[in-house]
Amino acid sequence: MRFIFFLLISAPLFAQTESWRAKTAPELLAAFDRNGVTDLLVVFHQQADVADARYVRGKNEKARWVFDKLQQTAQSTQTRALQVLRQHNAAANSLFVVNAIAVKDADAALAQALATLPEVARLSADPWIELDLLPRDAPQPTVGRNAVEWGIDRINAPAVWAMGYTGQGITVGGADTGYDWAHPALKPHYRGWDSLTNTANHAYNWFDGVFDKSPLNADSLNPCGFRSPQPCDDGSHGTHTMGTMTGDDGQGNQIGVAPGAQWIGCRNMERNWGRPSTYLNCFEFFLAPTDVDGNNPKPDRAPQVINNSWYCSEDEGCTDVGVNDLLRLAVSNLKASGVFVVVSNGNFGSSCETANFPPAYFEESFSVGSIRINDTISGFSSRGPVTIDSSYRVKPNVSAPGSNVRSCVPNGGYTNLSGTSMAGPHVAGLVALILSAAPELAGEVDVLENIIEQTARPKFDGPDCTDNNADNLPNNTYGFGIVDALAAVLRAQQVVAVREPGSTPNGRWTPNPATAYTEMRMEHVNEPVSLQIFSAQGILMYHSNATAPTSTTIRIELNNWPSGTYFYRLQSTQNTQTGTFVKY
Repeated sequence: MRFIFFLLISAPLFAQTESWRAKTAPELLAAFDRNGVTDLLVVFHQQADVADARYVRGKNEKARWVFDKLQQTAQSTQTRALQVLRQHNAAANSLFVVNAIAVKDADAALAQALATLPEVARLSADPWIELDLLPRDAPQPTVGRNAVEWGIDRINAPAVWAMGYTGQGITVGGADTGYDWAHPALKPHYRGWDSLTNTANHAYNWFDGVFDKSPLNADSLNPCGFRSPQPCDDGSHGTHTMGTMTGDDGQGNQIGVAPGAQWIGCRNMERNWGRPSTYLNCFEFFLAPTDVDGNNPKPDRAPQVINNSWYCSEDEGCTDVGVNDLLRLAVSNLKASGVFVVVSNGNFGSSCETANFPPAYFEESFSVGSIRINDTISGFSSRGPVTIDSSYRVKPNVSAPGSNVRSCVPNGGYTNLSGTSMAGPHVAGLVALILSAAPELAGEVDVLENIIEQTARPKFDGPDCTDNNADNLPNNTYGFGIVDALAAVLRAQQVVAVREPGSTPNGRWTPNPATAYTEMRMEHVNEPVSLQIFSAQGILMYHSNATAPTSTTIRIELNNWPSGTYFYRLQSTQNTQTGTFVKY
């Protein structure tokens, strides 16, 4: 993340042309006419292809491979746009998590100069908008202390703790209104806190993605300021969500699913006002954490899972194809780097077709609906199918406790809040529990998603949302059902048991993910090989031998195979390769 403040130098202007308007979002053109200047995003045609990251083994190795690819793409394509910004004395933030530049206070002349560049695909709006993070029809908050909160108990987390797995060794990230890091329930679990020396180091553990105030706020007195060098929460929402992931004060407030995990955070809203660029700032930080000034990124410091209890509204430009696709690409790139991206499904229920806000509706996001204490769906929880992109995909993926969830709030307090914002953190904490029990699965996001879905407790009720009946699994009310931490951890351990360390890969699945069939393509194989395929439950699904070819292709027909993740073992006398493919 590079913060660039340019001084004016002389340079020739680009030829005047009206073609730039075709690349410019209508909201920007209107803003130029109304205000003269506005903030915008420069979106480039070339976006990095990181699909081959699935062949890179190991969480840190995946993260470094994706980071390098993204940075190379941004550096090779943004040069001329940065020169234009220098010419116009513009303030800008160059991004690499997606190939884009956020520009502040651009005027029509600057927009024209940028849009004229052939490498620029689009100029998109970057407006502030206030988010309704909690549902309007939520029950009134009540505070009732329990040793273990009902949601933690409902997803079976204490049974996993009893096995010795509390999230130890795992880092959870959160993008939200910020975090009260000194809260007694959070401080012991903050990765930047050293209890032995009673000192804090916020570098690589915190980043403030809010660089200035929303002009729509009536005052400029943000309690955290801007680019805060230490964690701060200007809205309380973030502190509450992090408490559900990792919180425990050691005094009986067991509010977190994974109290043995560590957390890091990023502020992506200014007093509940968000914008596309602040969301991208935090996505970039979680792909490669930086020092508090946004410099010296280190992908090996990335968390294993991040929680996103926010959405991008239409008013923020998220009906704009360019903005939506930028956010989708950011989620996709994070996932490719080995980061599990949990997203709250939204509080726009109870009607069908209400899961239409990014990032919840993306295929790449793992979206979470909300249940009440009686295991029924919360009235506010958004339902699928997704219609905004005409995909009609099922959402949410799963459901978790989200009504009247007790957690921490700034200044040492606790309160009950409701929303899918409260449900998502239960799943982020669950990922930490799974990885503490099966660390070999770190970075294998598709495998983890499949485990959580396939071990969820099925639920069937609610409206019939289009062609996906309420008695189907998954359905557009609960997804695959209510998450079960114990079942997921046991399944993860089974998965690890049928895997073994591999050596240099010599085979590749195409296509992957697959639907009707997939093929294992091997090159320069000079000895007999054996291919075995196992289900997520460890059941042998396929076995084949090939005798000493220099190259071969093994085709697997999948029409009668259930959807899910499958594990393969390719063996020869010289080496063993293991891996996964996904069947939709």
